[in-house]
Amino acid sequence: MSPCALIAEDEPLLAAALQADLSRVWPELRVLGIAGDGVSAVEQALTLRPDILFFDIRMPGQTGLDAAIELADLWDSHAPQGKPFPQLVFVTAYDQYAVQAFDAQAVDYLLKPVQADRLLKTVQKLQLALVKPAQEAINFEATIHQLRHLMGAGLGSPSAAGAPATATPTLTVIQASVGTSIRMVPIAEVVYFEAADKYVRVLTASQEYLIRTPLKELLPQLDSQAFWQIHRGTVVNASQIDAVHRDEAGKLHLRLRTRTEKLTVSRLYAHLFKAM
Repeated sequence: MSPCALIAEDEPLLAAALQADLSRVWPELRVLGIAGDGVSAVEQALTLRPDILFFDIRMPGQTGLDAAIELADLWDSHAPQGKPFPQLVFVTAYDQYAVQAFDAQAVDYLLKPVQADRLLKTVQKLQLALVKPAQEAINFEATIHQLRHLMGAGLGSPSAAGAPATATPTLTVIQASVGTSIRMVPIAEVVYFEAADKYVRVLTASQEYLIRTPLKELLPQLDSQAFWQIHRGTVVNASQIDAVHRDEAGKLHLRLRTRTEKLTVSRLYAHLFKAM
């Protein structure tokens, strides 16, 4: 069966141009669809299960990197057993910082406007990768490693994409609305944060609050030594972790000191939990 791809690009003309260029240099490649944003790209990728993803690094709502990270989180539980994670190609406007980040992790990328000779090299690289003997677990772990480091390089948000991260003051208090009052919650009392629709849940040992600040904006304001991201929508106070357990499927789950619920650790963050 001929290989298939999904394109995620919010500018229709650029998406159509990339599809046309691909049809010229790789006629056998089937483009299964074009997604206009990161959220729909993840949904389509899980439904269509392409062999290759061309993700624009900057898209409204969710960047291409964010979409790739979410897809990696969901792939194990949604894709058929044995279906390898797609080959990733990020598409970006020229920016030396972004290019250096991609090069450092050996992640393939295309610069806008896409040049024919560079696209041909990318196609040749993809063709070679697709005919190699299947080593799904090894390849997927390498992809997880690459995404983790790209995220750490500051390419995971629209404001940071293409520019080094800048220092942000560390939060000491969370201001949460409670009726007509504002509750000042000391950051040390927070057990974990969890994204929920348009809000973020703030859980202490005995209380729950809702704040409107997105988790992505909250993260840079937290002490990364004290608060660990364990899932795309969960950040936990490390001092509140009592134990880590691995289930039969190999997934990690955290037991907390002061709350009864267990928190799941995504594959992207499993490296945080290794015995010293």
